[in-house]
Amino acid sequence: MNLDDLFCDVDDFCRLFLPTWHRQLLTRGQRKRQRLSRLTLSEIMTILIDFHQSQYRNFKAFYLLYLCRHCRGEFPHQLSYTRFVALIPTALMPMCIYLNTRRSEDTGLAFVDATSLVVCHNRRIHSHKVFKVVARRGKTSMGGFYGFKLHLVVNDRGELLAFRITLGNVDNREPVPELTQGLTGKLIGDRGYISSQLFHVLWERGLHRVNKIRKNMHNKLMPLVDKLLLRKRAIIETINDQIKNIQQIEHTRHRSVVNAMVNVLAALVAYTYQPRKPSLNISKNELKLLTCEEYSTTTG
Repeated sequence: MNLDDLFCDVDDFCRLFLPTWHRQLLTRGQRKRQRLSRLTLSEIMTILIDFHQSQYRNFKAFYLLYLCRHCRGEFPHQLSYTRFVALIPTALMPMCIYLNTRRSEDTGLAFVDATSLVVCHNRRIHSHKVFKVVARRGKTSMGGFYGFKLHLVVNDRGELLAFRITLGNVDNREPVPELTQGLTGKLIGDRGYISSQLFHVLWERGLHRVNKIRKNMHNKLMPLVDKLLLRKRAIIETINDQIKNIQQIEHTRHRSVVNAMVNVLAALVAYTYQPRKPSLNISKNELKLLTCEEYSTTTG
């Protein structure tokens, strides 16, 4: 996305959000000096999002070699790299709210998956200190890791519907009821989401969870439409791969927990601005047929 368009969109959000946010902040009754930065919050957020849209693998290189040299006109009041890093935590809450405004609409067909956010190599777990209090050991189909889990729900167009960041040892099924609030139709997941209790909770809301069965489970009849949809579950795997390798959502160089969370949020925002997302290219009429329970039952 064009840098000017990105800044205008972020700045419009900040003009509406900041006055309301400041009125709701709690204080201790003491007057404190609030020194204004030369860079506004909208400029800080724009820089963070633009980094995840660039081809740079390292934020320090992006800031010093690209931004400071080639973006003097766009950001005339630039700060030193150290000072800018110190200001990143101020963007945590605004970035989180802004990402929620970037969520797309429910189309009746959603895909859910969880991916690991590794904070250090497994051999360095015992000596790691930055995330020692909050990170946990977890396990995925690719093996064990140390860090967090990112839970995503996307629609058939590859657009973000919901997200959650949990500890690495949290079960994939735990955040699903909260993630799928307001969604209807079909929810496609892998075997990690098998649970009769979860199925009934979602079914009562009008959301049909579809997934493959485990090898030790009895075979069950499944409509042909659901079998075809399960073959398309790779769309969310592709999205996970893109946000890790293109948006740089995961790396092991963090020196602050808050800055790490801002990095994750900015990467997800950058993904929502991606012009061409992984998509199933399903028309509205075809989507209605795929999500119609009566059609699915007669086909099976």
